[in-house]
Amino acid sequence: MCGIVGYIGDQNATEVILNGLHRLEYRGYDSAGIAVLENGSIALRRDVGKLNRLAELLKNSPIAGNVGIGHTRWATHGVPSERNAHPHLGNTGKVVVVHNGIVENFIALKAELLSEGAVFRSDTDTETIVLLVEKFLAEGMDLISAACATLKLLQGAHGVVLFSIDEPDKIITARMGNAGGVVIGIGEGETFIASDIPAILEHTRKMVFLETHQMAVVTKKGVDVMDLDGNPVDYTVSSVAWDPVSAEKGEYRHFMQKEIHEQVRSLTDTLAGRADFERGDIYLQELNLTREKAEAIGKIFITACGTAAHAGMVGKYLIEHLAKIPVEVEIASEFRYRDPIIAENSVVLAISQSGETADTLAAMTLGKEQGATLWSIVNAIGSQAMRISDGSISMQTGPEIGVASTKAFTAPLVDLYMLAIVLADAKGLLSSETKQTLITDLAKIPGLVGECLLREKDVEEVSKKIMNAENALYLGRGIQMPIAYEGALKLKEISYIHAEGYPAGEMKHGPIALLDDDLPVVAICPQDRWHDKMISQIEQAKARGAYVIAVAEDGDEKVALLADDVLWVPHTSWLLMPVLTVIPLQILAYQIAALRGLDVDQPRNLAKSVTVE
Repeated sequence: MCGIVGYIGDQNATEVILNGLHRLEYRGYDSAGIAVLENGSIALRRDVGKLNRLAELLKNSPIAGNVGIGHTRWATHGVPSERNAHPHLGNTGKVVVVHNGIVENFIALKAELLSEGAVFRSDTDTETIVLLVEKFLAEGMDLISAACATLKLLQGAHGVVLFSIDEPDKIITARMGNAGGVVIGIGEGETFIASDIPAILEHTRKMVFLETHQMAVVTKKGVDVMDLDGNPVDYTVSSVAWDPVSAEKGEYRHFMQKEIHEQVRSLTDTLAGRADFERGDIYLQELNLTREKAEAIGKIFITACGTAAHAGMVGKYLIEHLAKIPVEVEIASEFRYRDPIIAENSVVLAISQSGETADTLAAMTLGKEQGATLWSIVNAIGSQAMRISDGSISMQTGPEIGVASTKAFTAPLVDLYMLAIVLADAKGLLSSETKQTLITDLAKIPGLVGECLLREKDVEEVSKKIMNAENALYLGRGIQMPIAYEGALKLKEISYIHAEGYPAGEMKHGPIALLDDDLPVVAICPQDRWHDKMISQIEQAKARGAYVIAVAEDGDEKVALLADDVLWVPHTSWLLMPVLTVIPLQILAYQIAALRGLDVDQPRNLAKSVTVE
């Protein structure tokens, strides 16, 4: 995942930044670059591939200075190339920027800038940021005001760092939403900036964590934090332990909480190099899929375990709706023993965070033996599931430490959405307008997930009300039914509260007998094609005294009147809504477990990778 490091002080910024980027290397990237203020101008070095290539470039063509910024990038807008790698210079050559996130209104901003004579030298959305800053500087603003004006125009979640040769005593950084963190390290006569603590931990333990919609002016002497109107904001300097595990958690109490909040960045990364929002296209090169192969597919078997199986259930709705290919979702441990009928024109698609899950690998072997094409959606690159596949999609979420999977659930939801579009497009089932709409909706998802994460405090208040419950019932219909299963699984995994996910339409066929005022009922009720049916289920639960927590879209007055509490999510298409509705359920489970004082990251009896039956 994209990494950022910045430095201002008396050391050689090049060495500090390069070493810091190496400490973020495990997150994954496809290009890297560094910009340093050298003798009154900005010296820039960038290259495709791993950091050793950038290091070699710097060895052969060294740069040195006391102010600089660096970046490792997953491509989102524009293919991996030197011209698309960060940092990006403006047209004047006086301002340079690095950026994590997606500028959702990039196309509109680019068109306006082009009409005003700006020249784009890359295919990236990031370049709009530096060009906007230059535009405001040309109008007479100082750097701080120009940065504020620019940030207010950006839609989506962002981490931004920039500096200008005209004001060489400062670096500007900002955090907008949850596109990864922005941490500022306070040293003696020097200050550091990073997207995550390990990059700068060797230099200082004194850290300032920016909140969303905060900007900081960083100098050798320290930092001033302000809002986007330039008003000063109080901040806390935290002391971070040298212990690498504690440092990796950063500002979060547990890895699970951190990984929930990393989902803006992990979803951005799973789109990297695959979704071309400007051209309106999806590229899944590693699937090795041709039009002929797509048209020949008779059935897809999605096989997985636990959380990954729930993602597969959502994928069934996506693929059948868009690509019109029959899909069966199979629990891997059952699939391998039930003697399934797998035709040669079938695809067996395995989903696994680790890529080493024993039952899933056995199911893939069974598919291979019967002549099926093997695909996989896997987080661990180079794992067995990926190696034996005929084609694969990497989740690109980075390491997931918490046993209860979060970002490795939402990433495959987006991967399956992209797969459904690619299959439908290959079969000629999508008009250009429909495909563009689907991809435009996809571009907004990381930002919308960020909005959900900003509501964590609201979820925490609800969690306090049910933290002592002994049982819970989660209800969903249609594409939200798997989210009910997933929400219940998260609660039971880490809080040890018995929870059951159930198809809402089946409630009166048994579970309704359980309803009383001691049973929390979580009803997932977005404004989709099943909305009226879910309203009916809420009414039935309320009529029997149940305490109802609804997950609903902003502004849904029907739900607001019926439910005891509502966990609100923003609007999106019904196909992508599961990515949003699961976020408050992840937070709810986490907050309850934390309130109960449990070991959230390593719940009893569970392992991260299940390599035995």
